[in-house]
Amino acid sequence: MQGLKRILTAFTLAVCLTSPGKAQQQCSNGFDLDRASGQCLDVDECRTIPEACRGDMVCVNQNGGYLCVPRTNPVYRSPYLNPYSNIYPPPPAPGAVSNYPTVTRPLVCRFGYQLDENNQCADIDECASDSHQCNPTQICINTEGGYTCSCTEGYWLLEGQCLDIDECRYGYCQQLCANVPGSYSCTCNPGFTLNDDGRSCQDVNECTGENPCTQNCVNTYGSFLCRCEPGYELEADGVNCSDMDECSFSEFLCQHECMNEPGSYYCVCPSGYILLDDSRSCQDINECETRNFTCTPQQTCFNIQGEYKCLDPVRCEDPYIQINENRCMCPAENPGCRDQPFTILYRVMEMVSGRSVPSDIFQMQATTRYPGAYYIFQIKSGNEGREFYMRQTGPISATLVMTRPVKGPRTIQLDLEMITVNTVINFRGSSVIRLRIYVSQYSF
Repeated sequence: MQGLKRILTAFTLAVCLTSPGKAQQQCSNGFDLDRASGQCLDVDECRTIPEACRGDMVCVNQNGGYLCVPRTNPVYRSPYLNPYSNIYPPPPAPGAVSNYPTVTRPLVCRFGYQLDENNQCADIDECASDSHQCNPTQICINTEGGYTCSCTEGYWLLEGQCLDIDECRYGYCQQLCANVPGSYSCTCNPGFTLNDDGRSCQDVNECTGENPCTQNCVNTYGSFLCRCEPGYELEADGVNCSDMDECSFSEFLCQHECMNEPGSYYCVCPSGYILLDDSRSCQDINECETRNFTCTPQQTCFNIQGEYKCLDPVRCEDPYIQINENRCMCPAENPGCRDQPFTILYRVMEMVSGRSVPSDIFQMQATTRYPGAYYIFQIKSGNEGREFYMRQTGPISATLVMTRPVKGPRTIQLDLEMITVNTVINFRGSSVIRLRIYVSQYSF
Protein backbone atom coordinates (compact mmCIF):
# COMPACT_ATOMS: atom_id res chain seq x y z
CA MET A 1 0.00 0.00 0.00
CA GLN A 2 2.82 2.32 0.77
CA GLY A 3 4.32 1.77 -2.73
CA LEU A 4 0.97 2.39 -4.41
CA LYS A 5 0.59 5.57 -2.48
CA ARG A 6 3.93 6.77 -3.78
CA ILE A 7 2.86 5.93 -7.32
CA LEU A 8 -0.31 7.99 -6.99
CA THR A 9 1.67 10.86 -5.58
CA ALA A 10 4.08 10.83 -8.54
CA PHE A 11 1.21 10.71 -11.03
CA THR A 12 -0.52 13.64 -9.37
CA LEU A 13 2.69 15.66 -9.69
CA ALA A 14 2.99 14.78 -13.34
CA VAL A 15 -0.59 15.82 -14.11
CA CYS A 16 -0.04 19.16 -12.42
CA LEU A 17 2.87 19.81 -14.77
CA THR A 18 0.60 19.60 -17.85
CA SER A 19 -1.29 22.85 -17.67
CA PRO A 20 -3.68 24.01 -20.39
CA GLY A 21 -1.98 25.42 -23.46
CA LYS A 22 -2.21 28.86 -24.98
CA ALA A 23 -3.16 30.09 -28.42
CA GLN A 24 -1.68 29.42 -31.85
CA GLN A 25 2.02 28.76 -32.11
CA GLN A 26 2.17 27.85 -28.38
CA CYS A 27 2.22 24.38 -26.88
CA SER A 28 1.20 23.28 -23.39
CA ASN A 29 3.74 22.29 -20.78
CA GLY A 30 5.37 19.01 -21.67
CA PHE A 31 5.19 19.71 -25.41
CA ASP A 32 7.49 21.60 -27.78
CA LEU A 33 6.59 23.12 -31.18
CA ASP A 34 8.09 21.30 -34.14
CA ARG A 35 8.71 24.14 -36.61
CA ALA A 36 9.02 21.80 -39.55
CA SER A 37 5.55 20.29 -39.15
CA GLY A 38 3.92 22.97 -37.00
CA GLN A 39 2.79 20.29 -34.50
CA CYS A 40 3.29 20.09 -30.75
CA LEU A 41 5.52 17.10 -29.90
CA ASP A 42 5.95 15.49 -26.48
CA VAL A 43 9.05 16.35 -24.45
CA ASP A 44 10.89 13.34 -22.97
CA GLU A 45 11.42 14.67 -19.42
CA CYS A 46 13.22 11.49 -18.42
CA ARG A 47 16.00 12.55 -20.79
CA THR A 48 15.91 16.30 -20.34
CA ILE A 49 15.42 16.62 -16.51
CA PRO A 50 18.40 15.47 -14.44
CA GLU A 51 17.33 13.07 -11.67
CA ALA A 52 13.64 13.44 -12.47
CA CYS A 53 12.97 10.56 -10.03
CA ARG A 54 15.08 9.80 -6.95
CA GLY A 55 15.71 6.84 -4.75
CA ASP A 56 14.26 3.59 -5.96
CA MET A 57 11.86 5.38 -8.33
CA VAL A 58 12.20 4.97 -12.10
CA CYS A 59 11.18 7.73 -14.57
CA VAL A 60 8.57 6.71 -17.15
CA ASN A 61 7.84 9.32 -19.92
CA GLN A 62 4.23 10.17 -20.74
CA ASN A 63 2.60 12.45 -23.32
CA GLY A 64 2.80 15.85 -21.70
CA GLY A 65 4.53 14.59 -18.52
CA TYR A 66 6.25 11.66 -16.78
CA LEU A 67 5.77 9.20 -13.88
CA CYS A 68 8.05 7.98 -11.10
CA VAL A 69 7.41 4.28 -10.37
CA PRO A 70 9.19 1.77 -8.07
CA ARG A 71 12.15 0.19 -9.78
CA THR A 72 11.13 -3.30 -8.60
CA ASN A 73 7.45 -3.02 -9.43
CA PRO A 74 6.70 -5.12 -12.54
CA VAL A 75 3.51 -3.23 -13.22
CA TYR A 76 5.36 -0.22 -14.68
CA ARG A 77 7.97 -1.92 -16.83
CA SER A 78 6.16 -0.99 -20.00
CA PRO A 79 5.10 2.57 -20.96
CA TYR A 80 1.53 3.76 -20.74
CA LEU A 81 -0.55 3.88 -23.88
CA ASN A 82 -1.72 7.26 -25.39
CA PRO A 83 -3.92 9.16 -25.22
CA TYR A 84 -4.78 7.42 -21.90
CA SER A 85 -2.99 7.77 -18.56
CA ASN A 86 -3.87 4.73 -16.31
CA ILE A 87 -3.22 5.26 -12.61
CA TYR A 88 -3.95 1.71 -11.71
CA PRO A 89 -2.17 -1.53 -12.59
CA PRO A 90 -3.53 -3.55 -15.48
CA PRO A 91 -5.86 -6.45 -14.57
CA PRO A 92 -4.21 -9.82 -14.07
CA ALA A 93 -4.16 -12.27 -16.89
CA PRO A 94 -6.97 -14.84 -17.01
CA GLY A 95 -6.43 -17.58 -14.41
CA ALA A 96 -3.79 -15.55 -12.58
CA VAL A 97 -4.14 -14.59 -8.98
CA SER A 98 -3.80 -10.89 -8.26
CA ASN A 99 -1.58 -10.01 -5.32
CA TYR A 100 -2.70 -6.35 -5.48
CA PRO A 101 -5.76 -4.77 -3.97
CA THR A 102 -8.38 -3.62 -6.50
CA VAL A 103 -8.38 0.15 -6.86
CA THR A 104 -10.86 1.89 -9.22
CA ARG A 105 -9.83 5.30 -10.61
CA PRO A 106 -11.36 7.43 -13.38
CA LEU A 107 -9.76 7.47 -16.90
CA VAL A 108 -7.87 10.76 -17.57
CA CYS A 109 -7.22 12.03 -21.18
CA ARG A 110 -4.26 14.17 -22.11
CA PHE A 111 -4.64 17.82 -22.90
CA GLY A 112 -6.81 18.52 -25.98
CA TYR A 113 -8.85 15.35 -25.59
CA GLN A 114 -11.92 14.44 -23.57
CA LEU A 115 -13.91 11.29 -22.87
CA ASP A 116 -16.73 10.65 -25.28
CA GLU A 117 -19.86 8.62 -24.70
CA ASN A 118 -17.92 5.44 -25.40
CA ASN A 119 -15.49 6.29 -22.67
CA GLN A 120 -12.81 6.96 -25.31
CA CYS A 121 -10.49 9.96 -25.50
CA ALA A 122 -11.70 12.10 -28.43
CA ASP A 123 -10.24 15.33 -29.78
CA ILE A 124 -11.77 18.54 -28.49
CA ASP A 125 -12.85 20.86 -31.37
CA GLU A 126 -11.85 24.16 -29.80
CA CYS A 127 -13.03 26.03 -32.89
CA ALA A 128 -16.55 24.63 -32.72
CA SER A 129 -16.80 25.02 -28.98
CA ASP A 130 -15.46 28.58 -29.17
CA SER A 131 -12.84 27.74 -26.58
CA HIS A 132 -9.98 29.02 -28.70
CA GLN A 133 -8.06 32.23 -28.19
CA CYS A 134 -7.88 33.45 -31.82
CA ASN A 135 -8.62 37.16 -32.19
CA PRO A 136 -11.53 38.39 -34.34
CA THR A 137 -9.31 39.04 -37.36
CA GLN A 138 -8.19 35.41 -37.41
CA ILE A 139 -9.82 32.10 -38.19
CA CYS A 140 -9.56 29.03 -36.00
CA ILE A 141 -8.37 25.73 -37.51
CA ASN A 142 -8.87 22.63 -35.36
CA THR A 143 -6.01 20.13 -35.08
CA GLU A 144 -5.57 16.83 -33.25
CA GLY A 145 -5.23 17.78 -29.62
CA GLY A 146 -5.24 21.53 -30.28
CA TYR A 147 -5.91 24.26 -32.80
CA THR A 148 -4.13 26.92 -34.80
CA CYS A 149 -5.01 30.52 -35.58
CA SER A 150 -4.62 31.54 -39.21
CA CYS A 151 -5.72 34.21 -41.67
CA THR A 152 -8.01 33.91 -44.66
CA GLU A 153 -6.63 34.07 -48.18
CA GLY A 154 -5.55 37.59 -49.05
CA TYR A 155 -4.35 38.37 -45.53
CA TRP A 156 -1.11 37.69 -43.68
CA LEU A 157 -0.38 37.37 -40.00
CA LEU A 158 1.66 40.15 -38.45
CA GLU A 159 2.04 40.51 -34.66
CA GLY A 160 -1.13 38.57 -34.07
CA GLN A 161 -3.20 40.61 -36.53
CA CYS A 162 -4.40 39.66 -40.01
CA LEU A 163 -3.42 42.42 -42.41
CA ASP A 164 -4.56 42.76 -46.00
CA ILE A 165 -1.99 41.73 -48.62
CA ASP A 166 -1.60 44.38 -51.36
CA GLU A 167 -1.34 42.02 -54.32
CA CYS A 168 -0.93 44.95 -56.72
CA ARG A 169 2.38 45.77 -55.06
CA TYR A 170 3.77 42.40 -56.08
CA GLY A 171 2.76 42.58 -59.75
CA TYR A 172 -0.06 40.05 -59.68
CA CYS A 173 -1.64 41.76 -62.72
CA GLN A 174 -0.05 42.23 -66.12
CA GLN A 175 -1.52 45.70 -66.66
CA LEU A 176 -4.04 47.37 -64.33
CA CYS A 177 -4.57 46.19 -60.74
CA ALA A 178 -7.10 47.27 -58.10
CA ASN A 179 -6.51 46.08 -54.54
CA VAL A 180 -9.54 45.24 -52.39
CA PRO A 181 -9.60 43.89 -48.80
CA GLY A 182 -8.47 40.31 -48.95
CA SER A 183 -8.24 40.16 -52.71
CA TYR A 184 -7.53 42.11 -55.91
CA SER A 185 -8.93 42.50 -59.39
CA CYS A 186 -7.09 42.85 -62.72
CA THR A 187 -8.21 44.90 -65.68
CA CYS A 188 -6.62 45.69 -69.02
CA ASN A 189 -5.87 48.86 -70.96
CA PRO A 190 -8.09 49.81 -73.89
CA GLY A 191 -7.34 47.53 -76.81
CA PHE A 192 -6.76 44.49 -74.59
CA THR A 193 -8.99 41.84 -73.04
CA LEU A 194 -8.49 39.90 -69.82
CA ASN A 195 -7.53 36.25 -70.25
CA ASP A 196 -9.19 33.38 -68.41
CA ASP A 197 -6.45 33.37 -65.78
CA GLY A 198 -7.79 36.71 -64.56
CA ARG A 199 -4.32 38.25 -64.60
CA SER A 200 -2.81 38.48 -68.09
CA CYS A 201 -4.08 40.58 -71.00
CA GLN A 202 -4.39 39.74 -74.68
CA ASP A 203 -4.41 42.15 -77.60
CA VAL A 204 -7.78 42.73 -79.23
CA ASN A 205 -7.73 42.61 -83.02
CA GLU A 206 -10.04 45.52 -83.76
CA CYS A 207 -9.81 44.85 -87.49
CA THR A 208 -11.77 41.60 -87.28
CA GLY A 209 -15.50 41.72 -87.52
CA GLU A 210 -16.92 45.18 -88.20
CA ASN A 211 -14.20 47.34 -89.75
CA PRO A 212 -13.70 50.50 -87.64
CA CYS A 213 -12.09 52.23 -90.64
CA THR A 214 -13.79 53.48 -93.78
CA GLN A 215 -11.15 51.72 -95.90
CA ASN A 216 -8.21 49.62 -94.63
CA CYS A 217 -7.56 48.62 -91.01
CA VAL A 218 -4.14 47.62 -89.64
CA ASN A 219 -4.07 46.00 -86.21
CA THR A 220 -1.38 47.13 -83.76
CA TYR A 221 -0.50 46.02 -80.24
CA GLY A 222 -3.30 47.46 -78.13
CA SER A 223 -4.79 49.56 -80.89
CA PHE A 224 -5.25 49.85 -84.66
CA LEU A 225 -4.44 52.18 -87.53
CA CYS A 226 -6.53 53.18 -90.51
CA ARG A 227 -4.97 53.34 -93.96
CA CYS A 228 -6.41 54.75 -97.15
CA GLU A 229 -6.31 53.48 -100.70
CA PRO A 230 -4.04 55.25 -103.20
CA GLY A 231 -5.60 58.54 -104.18
CA TYR A 232 -7.18 59.07 -100.75
CA GLU A 233 -5.88 60.75 -97.61
CA LEU A 234 -6.70 60.09 -93.96
CA GLU A 235 -8.81 62.73 -92.28
CA ALA A 236 -8.03 64.30 -88.91
CA ASP A 237 -10.27 61.80 -87.10
CA GLY A 238 -7.87 59.01 -88.11
CA VAL A 239 -10.75 56.85 -89.37
CA ASN A 240 -12.31 58.36 -92.49
CA CYS A 241 -10.67 58.73 -95.90
CA SER A 242 -11.32 61.59 -98.31
CA ASP A 243 -10.40 61.92 -101.95
CA MET A 244 -7.01 63.45 -102.61
CA ASP A 245 -7.07 66.21 -105.23
CA GLU A 246 -3.83 65.34 -107.00
CA CYS A 247 -4.35 68.15 -109.47
CA SER A 248 -3.98 70.72 -106.69
CA PHE A 249 -0.55 69.43 -105.70
CA SER A 250 1.35 70.33 -108.87
CA GLU A 251 0.74 71.97 -112.19
CA PHE A 252 3.21 69.62 -113.83
CA LEU A 253 1.20 66.43 -113.46
CA CYS A 254 -0.32 67.00 -116.87
CA GLN A 255 1.03 68.89 -119.83
CA HIS A 256 -2.31 70.52 -120.48
CA GLU A 257 -5.13 69.95 -118.00
CA CYS A 258 -5.51 67.71 -114.96
CA MET A 259 -8.92 66.26 -114.11
CA ASN A 260 -9.46 64.93 -110.59
CA GLU A 261 -11.64 61.90 -109.92
CA PRO A 262 -12.30 59.82 -106.75
CA GLY A 263 -9.04 58.16 -105.81
CA SER A 264 -7.16 59.24 -108.93
CA TYR A 265 -6.80 61.78 -111.72
CA TYR A 266 -6.38 61.85 -115.49
CA CYS A 267 -4.94 64.21 -118.07
CA VAL A 268 -6.74 65.67 -121.05
CA CYS A 269 -5.41 67.42 -124.12
CA PRO A 270 -6.99 70.28 -126.05
CA SER A 271 -8.59 69.86 -129.41
CA GLY A 272 -6.01 69.13 -132.07
CA TYR A 273 -3.83 67.00 -129.73
CA ILE A 274 -3.73 63.38 -128.65
CA LEU A 275 -2.61 62.02 -125.27
CA LEU A 276 0.62 60.04 -125.43
CA ASP A 277 1.29 56.70 -123.74
CA ASP A 278 2.79 58.40 -120.67
CA SER A 279 -0.78 59.58 -119.93
CA ARG A 280 0.36 63.17 -119.37
CA SER A 281 1.95 64.52 -122.55
CA CYS A 282 0.07 65.89 -125.53
CA GLN A 283 1.12 65.59 -129.16
CA ASP A 284 -0.12 67.69 -132.06
CA ILE A 285 -2.31 66.05 -134.65
CA ASN A 286 -1.10 66.94 -138.14
CA GLU A 287 -4.39 67.40 -139.88
CA CYS A 288 -2.64 68.11 -143.14
CA GLU A 289 -1.06 64.67 -143.15
CA THR A 290 -4.20 62.88 -142.04
CA ARG A 291 -6.17 65.01 -144.52
CA ASN A 292 -8.57 65.90 -141.78
CA PHE A 293 -8.97 69.48 -142.94
CA THR A 294 -11.49 71.61 -144.78
CA CYS A 295 -9.24 73.58 -147.15
CA THR A 296 -10.35 74.07 -150.75
CA PRO A 297 -8.35 72.53 -153.61
CA GLN A 298 -6.93 75.98 -154.38
CA GLN A 299 -5.72 76.44 -150.81
CA THR A 300 -2.72 74.89 -149.08
CA CYS A 301 -3.08 73.16 -145.72
CA PHE A 302 -0.51 74.42 -143.25
CA ASN A 303 -0.28 72.58 -139.91
CA ILE A 304 0.40 74.43 -136.71
CA GLN A 305 0.39 73.12 -133.11
CA GLY A 306 -3.17 72.19 -132.24
CA GLU A 307 -4.76 73.31 -135.48
CA TYR A 308 -4.12 74.06 -139.14
CA LYS A 309 -4.45 76.99 -141.54
CA CYS A 310 -5.73 77.06 -145.07
CA LEU A 311 -3.36 79.33 -147.04
CA ASP A 312 -4.58 81.12 -150.13
CA PRO A 313 -2.29 81.17 -153.17
CA VAL A 314 0.18 84.07 -153.37
CA ARG A 315 -1.10 86.92 -155.54
CA CYS A 316 1.36 89.57 -156.61
CA GLU A 317 0.08 93.14 -156.55
CA ASP A 318 0.88 95.64 -159.26
CA PRO A 319 3.59 96.51 -160.25
CA TYR A 320 4.87 93.06 -159.15
CA ILE A 321 4.66 90.06 -161.32
CA GLN A 322 4.48 86.39 -160.27
CA ILE A 323 7.78 84.54 -160.67
CA ASN A 324 6.71 81.30 -158.92
CA GLU A 325 4.16 80.25 -156.34
CA ASN A 326 5.72 82.27 -153.53
CA ARG A 327 7.86 84.96 -155.21
CA CYS A 328 6.96 88.30 -156.76
CA MET A 329 9.31 90.55 -158.72
CA CYS A 330 9.14 94.21 -159.61
CA PRO A 331 10.80 94.69 -163.07
CA ALA A 332 13.52 97.34 -163.20
CA GLU A 333 12.21 98.75 -166.47
CA ASN A 334 8.91 99.55 -164.75
CA PRO A 335 9.09 103.11 -163.40
CA GLY A 336 6.79 102.16 -160.55
CA CYS A 337 9.43 99.80 -159.20
CA ARG A 338 12.07 102.48 -158.63
CA ASP A 339 11.50 102.78 -154.86
CA GLN A 340 10.17 99.28 -154.31
CA PRO A 341 12.04 96.12 -153.22
CA PHE A 342 13.25 94.19 -156.22
CA THR A 343 11.70 90.90 -155.01
CA ILE A 344 9.24 89.85 -152.33
CA LEU A 345 9.56 86.25 -151.09
CA TYR A 346 6.62 84.87 -149.11
CA ARG A 347 7.44 82.53 -146.18
CA VAL A 348 5.24 80.93 -143.50
CA MET A 349 6.32 79.50 -140.14
CA GLU A 350 4.64 78.40 -136.90
CA MET A 351 5.71 78.87 -133.28
CA VAL A 352 4.39 77.73 -129.92
CA SER A 353 3.04 80.21 -127.44
CA GLY A 354 5.40 81.52 -124.77
CA ARG A 355 8.58 80.32 -126.42
CA SER A 356 11.61 81.06 -124.30
CA VAL A 357 13.69 84.10 -125.18
CA PRO A 358 16.07 85.15 -126.60
CA SER A 359 15.48 82.69 -129.40
CA ASP A 360 16.75 82.52 -132.99
CA ILE A 361 13.69 81.82 -135.11
CA PHE A 362 14.58 82.60 -138.76
CA GLN A 363 17.68 83.09 -140.92
CA MET A 364 18.08 85.00 -144.19
CA GLN A 365 21.06 85.49 -146.49
CA ALA A 366 21.99 86.75 -149.95
CA THR A 367 21.98 84.16 -152.69
CA THR A 368 24.55 86.03 -154.78
CA ARG A 369 27.49 88.15 -153.74
CA TYR A 370 28.72 90.87 -156.03
CA PRO A 371 32.24 92.37 -155.97
CA GLY A 372 32.36 95.57 -153.97
CA ALA A 373 28.88 95.02 -152.47
CA TYR A 374 27.86 94.78 -148.88
CA TYR A 375 24.54 93.94 -147.24
CA ILE A 376 22.36 95.50 -144.55
CA PHE A 377 19.62 93.47 -142.81
CA GLN A 378 16.67 95.07 -140.99
CA ILE A 379 13.03 94.64 -140.04
CA LYS A 380 11.14 96.91 -142.38
CA SER A 381 7.64 96.48 -140.87
CA GLY A 382 5.51 94.45 -138.48
CA ASN A 383 7.68 94.89 -135.35
CA GLU A 384 5.60 97.52 -133.62
CA GLY A 385 5.79 95.63 -130.33
CA ARG A 386 9.58 95.35 -130.61
CA GLU A 387 9.50 91.57 -129.95
CA PHE A 388 12.17 90.95 -132.63
CA TYR A 389 15.40 92.27 -134.00
CA MET A 390 17.86 91.32 -136.77
CA ARG A 391 21.32 90.19 -135.79
CA GLN A 392 23.85 90.11 -138.63
CA THR A 393 25.78 86.88 -138.42
CA GLY A 394 28.05 87.29 -141.47
CA PRO A 395 28.77 89.44 -144.51
CA ILE A 396 25.79 88.05 -146.36
CA SER A 397 23.57 86.60 -143.61
CA ALA A 398 21.48 87.59 -140.57
CA THR A 399 19.23 85.95 -138.02
CA LEU A 400 15.81 87.02 -136.77
CA VAL A 401 15.86 86.92 -132.95
CA MET A 402 12.78 86.96 -130.72
CA THR A 403 13.53 89.03 -127.62
CA ARG A 404 10.15 89.00 -125.86
CA PRO A 405 7.77 86.06 -125.30
CA VAL A 406 4.82 86.03 -127.63
CA LYS A 407 1.52 84.59 -126.42
CA GLY A 408 -0.85 82.90 -128.84
CA PRO A 409 -3.04 82.46 -130.62
CA ARG A 410 -1.65 85.23 -132.80
CA THR A 411 -0.57 85.88 -136.37
CA ILE A 412 2.46 88.14 -136.97
CA GLN A 413 3.67 89.36 -140.35
CA LEU A 414 7.19 90.76 -140.64
CA ASP A 415 8.90 92.24 -143.68
CA LEU A 416 12.58 91.36 -143.39
CA GLU A 417 14.60 93.54 -145.72
CA MET A 418 18.08 92.89 -147.13
CA ILE A 419 19.63 96.05 -148.62
CA THR A 420 22.42 95.61 -151.16
CA VAL A 421 24.91 98.51 -151.45
CA ASN A 422 27.54 98.51 -154.21
CA THR A 423 29.89 101.51 -154.08
CA VAL A 424 31.71 100.45 -157.24
CA ILE A 425 28.77 100.91 -159.51
CA ASN A 426 26.87 103.20 -157.14
CA PHE A 427 23.96 100.78 -156.73
CA ARG A 428 21.45 100.44 -153.91
CA GLY A 429 18.64 97.93 -153.95
CA SER A 430 16.66 95.70 -151.63
CA SER A 431 14.82 92.39 -151.34
CA VAL A 432 12.12 91.50 -148.83
CA ILE A 433 11.08 88.28 -147.17
CA ARG A 434 7.47 88.63 -146.07
CA LEU A 435 7.40 86.25 -143.11
CA ARG A 436 4.06 85.20 -141.62
CA ILE A 437 4.36 83.66 -138.14
CA TYR A 438 1.43 81.67 -136.72
CA VAL A 439 1.71 81.53 -132.91
CA SER A 440 -0.31 78.60 -131.54
CA GLN A 441 -2.54 78.83 -128.48
CA TYR A 442 -0.52 76.40 -126.38
CA SER A 443 3.10 76.06 -125.37
CA PHE A 444 3.38 72.49 -126.69
